[in-house]
Amino acid sequence: MRMPHDPSKMSLWTGYFDSKLSRSAGRRVPREASVPNPTLETVAWAAKSVGISKMKRDAEASHPSRPHQQEGRLVLSTQEALSATNSDSKEGVMQSIGSKLNIQTKESLSEEGEKKSKGPKRGDRQRRSQRKSFKQKGGQRRKKFGR
Repeated sequence: MRMPHDPSKMSLWTGYFDSKLSRSAGRRVPREASVPNPTLETVAWAAKSVGISKMKRDAEASHPSRPHQQEGRLVLSTQEALSATNSDSKEGVMQSIGSKLNIQTKESLSEEGEKKSKGPKRGDRQRRSQRKSFKQKGGQRRKKFGR
């Protein structure tokens, strides 16, 4: 069911920010402003951090050119989105949200990497035991004296 066009609303699909999609497949921001497999929540977070407060999440929606994927969309107030991002077009709004999304994703990945590189804490027995490797094959006990 197609809705009539409402110029006071702006739809942003998660596919617009997906770096795995090509421009012809539906990505609408440059690679520098996109992330792999963005979720509706991360796009909404990025829009909120840019300064957009009036938004509606439509999680079950699927883009008309990708009806098999329920990617979800963000419905924004056009007036507020343009004024919050200081841009004069939908492209400018998407670029500012996309760059914020990219920065946030890179920061969270670097934090995860730091946690992994540190390894488990001293008292965390379960995690520490996961690290131990066995020199013998399959972790079997070695037989003594050829038995």
